[in-house]
Amino acid sequence: MKKVIILFALLFAAQVFAVDKSLVTVKDSTVNNGVILVTIRESGKAFELQCNQTAPNCNAAKPGDYWMVRLPKNYGLYDCNNVDLYPQSANPEDQGQLLGEYCLNEK
Repeated sequence: MKKVIILFALLFAAQVFAVDKSLVTVKDSTVNNGVILVTIRESGKAFELQCNQTAPNCNAAKPGDYWMVRLPKNYGLYDCNNVDLYPQSANPEDQGQLLGEYCLNEK
């Protein structure tokens, strides 16, 4: 019985921390009054990534393809849907080469 409970706990933990990643295309980045805005397209839909220029891991991404990882609720720096951006050549599961952490807004 104890082994079954441990197995269910491990499966639940794996689901909670599963990486929700998708390939996105950065169209452009702008800086306006200390806020960086990054326009992206994901599966044909337009989104805007936003971060405060003074925050750690806030960078204006150059146009191109990137991995976007949606963070679980209540994770991240901002009070919104937080995402991390990684180069397409990186493996987001390793959490190396993080380009930035942003607030995700639908356009």
